Amino acid sequence: MTKLSLGAYPHMLGFEQLERLLERTAKSGNEGYPPFNIEQTSQRSFRITLAVAGFAEYDLAITVEDRQLVIRGRQSDDDADRVFLHRGIAARQFQRSFVLAEGVDVGDAIIENGLLHVDLTQTMPETVVQTIKIKKG
Repeated sequence: MTKLSLGAYPHMLGFEQLERLLERTAKSGNEGYPPFNIEQTSQRSFRITLAVAGFAEYDLAITVEDRQLVIRGRQSDDDADRVFLHRGIAARQFQRSFVLAEGVDVGDAIIENGLLHVDLTQTMPETVVQTIKIKKG
């Protein structure tokens, strides 16, 4: 199977960054932990909710790196002196990545009842019409 790239289309100029973004998204390999929801909260706002039971706010880190929202979780290892007869609650570290479109800004992050909510807002770019003057050569 031949991989098509956006560079193969002569009418699509300057989309190399978009192609890299799509490749990065495909490689992110978010396995399924922790589970998450994405909901639209208004015409131009969204909320990502991750189930992070057992994580405190200081166990979580949220960053935006090159238009990619990255949420990491790592619990402190204070279970060394505890003896578990059964351990069914996951306590592993995780990293979840979400690619953000241009004009999407990350707002508040709130943790409540084992759920981490991250609010996003989308700003609409102004439509710009540019007229190019033709010079005589």
